[in-house]
Amino acid sequence: MAPGDSIAEVHASVGEAFDVVLKPVSHPELAEIRIDENLFAIGRAEAPFDACAPEAVAQLSRRHARIFIEHGAVYIADLDSKNGTSVNGAEVRQKPALLHDGDTISFGSRLSYRVQFVPRPKQRASVARTVTVTLAPERDDLGLQPIDINQYPFLISKADDLFARHRAQYPHQVNYISRRHAHVFLKNDTPFVEDLGSTNGTFVNGKRLEAAAVPLENGDVVAFGGTHFVYRVSVRREPEGDSTLTQVKEPVAAPEDVDNDKTTFVGSAHSFLDIFCIDQPVAAEDEVNEEALAQAADARKEGERRRERSRFAMLFSALRIAFTGNERLTSRRGLAIGAALVAVLAAIALSLYFNGSSERRLKGLMASGEYEAAANLANDYLQRHPDDTRFAALDTEAVLKAKVPEWLAALKGNQYDRANAIIAEMNRLGANNTDVRPLVKELEWIGKLESFVVGRGGPDAPIRMYVDEDRIGEILRHWEDDASGHQRSLDRIASYVPAFATPYAEALSHLRRLQSDDSVYLAAIDRLKASIAKELSQDRAEALQGVLSEYADKYPRLGGLDRVRADLRNYLDLQTQMRGPSLAPLVAMMSKLKFETPPFQERYAQLSANRLPSQDVLSRYESVRDAWRSGQSVQAIDGLQKMPAGPWSDVIATELAHKKAVAAQFADVQKARGTKSYEDALLTFYGTLDPEQDAFYVKSVDPDVAAFRDKAIARAQDLLNRAQTQWTQYRANGAIGGTQRLEAGISDTFRTQARLLAGAQADAQGGMRIFRQVKADGAAKWQKMADEIDAEAQLQRRSLQELRMVLEPGLLKDKLALIGGAGSEERRTP
Repeated sequence: MAPGDSIAEVHASVGEAFDVVLKPVSHPELAEIRIDENLFAIGRAEAPFDACAPEAVAQLSRRHARIFIEHGAVYIADLDSKNGTSVNGAEVRQKPALLHDGDTISFGSRLSYRVQFVPRPKQRASVARTVTVTLAPERDDLGLQPIDINQYPFLISKADDLFARHRAQYPHQVNYISRRHAHVFLKNDTPFVEDLGSTNGTFVNGKRLEAAAVPLENGDVVAFGGTHFVYRVSVRREPEGDSTLTQVKEPVAAPEDVDNDKTTFVGSAHSFLDIFCIDQPVAAEDEVNEEALAQAADARKEGERRRERSRFAMLFSALRIAFTGNERLTSRRGLAIGAALVAVLAAIALSLYFNGSSERRLKGLMASGEYEAAANLANDYLQRHPDDTRFAALDTEAVLKAKVPEWLAALKGNQYDRANAIIAEMNRLGANNTDVRPLVKELEWIGKLESFVVGRGGPDAPIRMYVDEDRIGEILRHWEDDASGHQRSLDRIASYVPAFATPYAEALSHLRRLQSDDSVYLAAIDRLKASIAKELSQDRAEALQGVLSEYADKYPRLGGLDRVRADLRNYLDLQTQMRGPSLAPLVAMMSKLKFETPPFQERYAQLSANRLPSQDVLSRYESVRDAWRSGQSVQAIDGLQKMPAGPWSDVIATELAHKKAVAAQFADVQKARGTKSYEDALLTFYGTLDPEQDAFYVKSVDPDVAAFRDKAIARAQDLLNRAQTQWTQYRANGAIGGTQRLEAGISDTFRTQARLLAGAQADAQGGMRIFRQVKADGAAKWQKMADEIDAEAQLQRRSLQELRMVLEPGLLKDKLALIGGAGSEERRTP
């Protein structure tokens, strides 16, 4: 490639994992188009559009647009078509648009397609063939050299050194080649040449190319811009090798009539972004007469010299009049005037000398490699002379040469704080130079890009949901607001500091990968975020478990799902505690609950505002809990009675009833001590206690219960047998269904089933409590039944809660009470 060409794409290479499918939107009868090549032509005469009904493609130009794949990112470029190209309604003109999965592209106003990225089918592994195109000059007397092309695409441009080297000898002929004249590319191992709308045309075998690309064959004659740059084509293909054997690649022999010593080999490919994305200059610029420009420059210099002489003549005249007026000049007066003139001229000379001394010092420092000292000198000078463009250019060069190598070393060592400090120092050195500041901003952007890529584990690391998408969007927006301008600035930095070329190319490779991730993974993340927000807003969080599994399988590099899953588990547990019969587990959970991802944080804030206990309620409840655990039953019950009303009022009422019953039972048990009924009263009371919430009362009667251990175990067996009988009857009758939950009243069937379920749960919980508290064997065989009963009760409560927008509030409260509220408390009361 020529020295002036962009180095942005030299080292970037990312394998493709997707094909692009265009699904017809405006004309569903058209077949979908699958693009499995890196370049796809869109035009009235191109397949498959040439076979479409005329009315469908009426607004397509012959050369309308191109879709191309560059390092994993998909772009569409409009080729100055008559009716235009748009993406999601936004017009594509001077630069291409990056395509994303789900975008709608339109050609004119009548033909549109939906873009879809689909996995590329797995194909049999094979060894790719190398295709080499040699362009041998038709004439030997023009000094042209053969061109050997085996990297594609290859851009024909008068800015390329292959053609620009002949400008001194053949200026007009070089100018007949446009800056973006034509390009050679491969399609299915066949080389094609396509004219890019050049001023003077591309010819194959004497015929000027029109809209479509044509294949190149052995013996074809191709000409660019006229009759000077004319070449004969030779195409060579290496045979395919056995993919199971190690291949030793021999150099491909050039045609016999080509001198290898004089052949120019194209060592690296151009980029489709360079070919299709750079603004075209006006045609007149391609036909500038350089000789006329040189003459005009000489004339300007002569005029400046004449003006300088006239200024000195006017100065001399003014001085003479100032000293003598209009009198004749005498010898003595002439000597005086001469001395004055000498003094004035000496002062002028000294002024010019000292004014030029800064520039001489600056150039001297630059020549000796003291770039930082040169930058300081230039910055101070520009503070006094901000419009001096020569000093600004020298200052820019000095700043970059002084600091960019140091900055590159910091980046290479992953010392990003140090790199940022160097950027700040560069801004200080260029504080008075408007030319250098944009270049420093480009370096700052490169630093952010590299810091981000390294920080997340490399370009192929997972895209972390709720972490990476904003950073990726910021990086891409900076580049895409003026891709050509940014590229020119970075190329300029590389021209001052050659060591910057390789890191720059690597950064652009990382950028292309991020663009690919943006079109596939960031689009998927946006859809997943929308699904999460929708399900949370509709209280269907459990549906997200399947959604998260689907996205994890479909997008293997989608990271951050573990945090989402953890938040989902906490949220489902929170919902379960909100529907529970006691406020204690909910309060305990809220004291340590913390969500990590934004949608669950927002949803928790909404629940806290209208459905969860306020901080005042939590504080009051903690006081009640502490009082109850210390045996201060009167204080605890009084605290519950004074609790503010809210969505938790039913739970508070249930807990208040339980605490009143426990306090009353405990008093009755104490009264029965020493009587024959004490043992039964004690064991019945013991079965109603919660080991955590009623710890004070459990501890109070534990010694007596231990004395009656055998009877306590028998009591637990009785409770569990009774729970089994009720559970068996409940299942035989059939679980409570949706129709029964939706009834406008409470039917006998619902009442019977609800009481069976509530009774089975209360008895199973009581029996299991006794087993655990006396540490008796045999509890394991009952655990499965108890878990099944609890699961069914929770399911019925949750299903009823989801009908709160359908059922009348009082009816919903009564049904919930039958399933697990007051009903179970009554059964636990002796």
